[in-house]
Amino acid sequence: MIRRELLKDAGILVVSPEAPLTADDFTTLAQEVDPYIEHKGALAGLLIEATAVPGWQDFGALVSHVRFVRDHHRKIRRVAVVSDSAVLTIAPHIMEHFVAAEVKHFSQRERKAALDWLRGP
Repeated sequence: MIRRELLKDAGILVVSPEAPLTADDFTTLAQEVDPYIEHKGALAGLLIEATAVPGWQDFGALVSHVRFVRDHHRKIRRVAVVSDSAVLTIAPHIMEHFVAAEVKHFSQRERKAALDWLRGP
């Protein structure tokens, strides 16, 4: 399950995975952000806030995640990963090989700085 909030005024999607991800999570995300992207052209940023890597409910969920990234990564300028998880601190180094967006890690206490960075020029 992914908790999500689209900050329309800033063009930032905030997502917080709370349980193993499902295919429906990515369908719901697409239904929310696709109209915004169609209207504005892109998202300024994506903030991923997680305490741990939740994994996927099944293989179909993993495939849906990969498709979502494939279909959206060129339409997101920056990605901020906000987490104190050791695994997620290295996520930007891995993600930058697969997405067009600029990716940066922030600790939990730097959440506001992450939002400021996503809003930046």
